[in-house]
Amino acid sequence: MANINVGMTEFPVKKVKKGMPVLLGTIFGLILAVLAIIAGGVLLEEGSMVLGGVLMTVGLIWCCVGWFPLLGLKVLKPQEARVLTLFGKYVGTLKGDGFYYVNPFCVSFNPAGRTKLSQSGDVAGAKNTQTAPVFVNSSGEIHISSAEMKISLKIMTLNNSRQKINDCLGNPIEIGIAVMWRVVDTAKAVFNVDNYKEYLSLQCDSALREIVKMYPYDVAPNVDTTGDGIADEGSLRGSSEIVAARIKDRIQQRVDDAGLEIVEARITYLAYAPEIAAVMLQRQQASAIIDARKMIVDGAVGMVEMALERINEGGLVNLDDERKAAMVSNLLVVLCGNHDAQPVVNSGSLY
Repeated sequence: MANINVGMTEFPVKKVKKGMPVLLGTIFGLILAVLAIIAGGVLLEEGSMVLGGVLMTVGLIWCCVGWFPLLGLKVLKPQEARVLTLFGKYVGTLKGDGFYYVNPFCVSFNPAGRTKLSQSGDVAGAKNTQTAPVFVNSSGEIHISSAEMKISLKIMTLNNSRQKINDCLGNPIEIGIAVMWRVVDTAKAVFNVDNYKEYLSLQCDSALREIVKMYPYDVAPNVDTTGDGIADEGSLRGSSEIVAARIKDRIQQRVDDAGLEIVEARITYLAYAPEIAAVMLQRQQASAIIDARKMIVDGAVGMVEMALERINEGGLVNLDDERKAAMVSNLLVVLCGNHDAQPVVNSGSLY
């Protein structure tokens, strides 16, 4: 798969300031502007037209534009970040919990802000994706609330929907995975792909399908799951840890350029597809019965051999071939039967 390689990497915002001094200074300036308007009105009534007019004019202008610095105030909680752009240009990422002040013309950008997947952090809004305010301007561009513009840096858990995939033997199976991931480069996540959440979900589906079709559901003969040309005993059911690790590595290869890190991948559901589940269950039962019968027969033959050897060693009875055959038959019937044997007492001669 070709790399995206757009060349956009994360860097911190320059000239960031603490927000509290700016907030207090702006509020103090607005209070002074109100006082200037009041003072200007008093001076006008007393006849001081020039000074009163100047104070009132300055106060009115400041009341109209003095609130503008408030647009540059940004609040971040732990493990949150904002990607800021200035007139379409990326100017940096704001990280670290606190109260900050940046250029009021900078806007937060997060195209995946309202994307709701079946994952932690999105579950609460998954059924109703219109919980946050949405604004559409005259050109048709969608603007979402400030809270949705933040990028979470926490470890998220993506529970992708179950997929029906054919294993290497062609048997349809259903499998689901849970992927733990997080954003490590906000600039790549926002600018290198259109929507990093949807991109991750798609790559999880693709990697899962690619890895699963290399394995049989259960151990099968003459199957190479490692690609070294040698048959092995790998299977989805018996090698779940190895399969999950390969899925994780394959997803990581695909999402590196999107600024995402795959922490862990786990198989959460694995079963035959419903259309063949009953047949496969009968096949497993038959295989189990055959294996059990084979073990019983091997044990019974060993016991018969041991019994004949003990009789010969003790010299209790001299058995010819026909009597040995009859004894072996009776012992095998007793040892291999499903029910308890019913003894028959023979009071006469064998002949």
